[in-house]
Amino acid sequence: MLELSNVSNPPTSEVHFENLNLTLQRGVVNVLLGPTLSGKTPLMRLMAGLDPCVKGTLSIDGADVTGTSVQKRNVAMVYQQFINYPSLSVYENIASPLRIAGFELAEIDNRVQQAAGLLKLTPYLESLPSNLSGGQQQRTAIARAIVKGADLVLMDEPLGNLDYKLREELRYELPRIIEQSNAIFVYATTEPSEALLLNGNTVTLNNGQVTQNGPTMDVYNYPSSLSSLQTFSDPPVNHIQVNKEGSHFCVGGVPVIPVAAAHSTLADGRYNLALRPYHGSLEPQGFGQVALSMHLSSSEFTGSESFVHVDFFGAHWNFIAGGEITALVGEQMTIYVNPADFYIFNEAGLPLANLEPEA
Repeated sequence: MLELSNVSNPPTSEVHFENLNLTLQRGVVNVLLGPTLSGKTPLMRLMAGLDPCVKGTLSIDGADVTGTSVQKRNVAMVYQQFINYPSLSVYENIASPLRIAGFELAEIDNRVQQAAGLLKLTPYLESLPSNLSGGQQQRTAIARAIVKGADLVLMDEPLGNLDYKLREELRYELPRIIEQSNAIFVYATTEPSEALLLNGNTVTLNNGQVTQNGPTMDVYNYPSSLSSLQTFSDPPVNHIQVNKEGSHFCVGGVPVIPVAAAHSTLADGRYNLALRPYHGSLEPQGFGQVALSMHLSSSEFTGSESFVHVDFFGAHWNFIAGGEITALVGEQMTIYVNPADFYIFNEAGLPLANLEPEA
């Protein structure tokens, strides 16, 4: 496994980490999830040895590699761009790190054939990269990264330049590839949906801070902070500050949202409420729902559903609704929600004990 203990990177870095602790496992995809400038790439540069640790230690399987240069680490990287040697065949692209390392020809051929089979590149081994699709070019880059048996494979938004179909295809295959490899895989993305599809472990990042780390579905369903929930929500999570006064959460003294039975022991005071967009509907869907009055700001029809943007006591909220919305901008509309679906955090954005929404 990969362990970072009280690690800090140079303060001049694009995003600065201070006393960061993180453990990543083999055999699963470890996703670094966060928006642009959250620290994904600087963290991967630390892991690779491209940037120095000015404090703390970094170890792989218990061996301290903190001061080891990138050239002496058994690390491979895959970038968003298709980085292949244009004048070399797919076979030679994959074989290149093995030839540099001085492997015997038979061993090179064995490893290339294995990697090509794993990534479905066998029919294209004699082709040049320019004759491949974008997905095949990226498969070639991934094959080259794993063929040398790297301890650590770092993938920095590797599917960002592919079209939707190719992204879906590789997302589906990556867990299988990772499971059959013995490397520690770290995969950086800005897309929550990508983390869910890969379904390994997820690390949420915000402004150089690790806000949560664990099995993906645990991080998704039970966020450890409002920041973690916001990072792991697309469309953005709905959020509003309220005061609990007796049986209701109030905004500006107005009772707005009833307190769910599961939250009845919560003391009166100020809280942050958050609700995922799919936890609202235009029609009553079941027992326990309440009607909230909002004003339509805009809607986006995708062909099968609509993204509905509304104003709720000055907060911009959004919901996913089936079909096309006929209401006009500015018109009042009703959204039905279940109070038990709200995530509740204190004023600092931290969760409250024993208050977990229904998954």
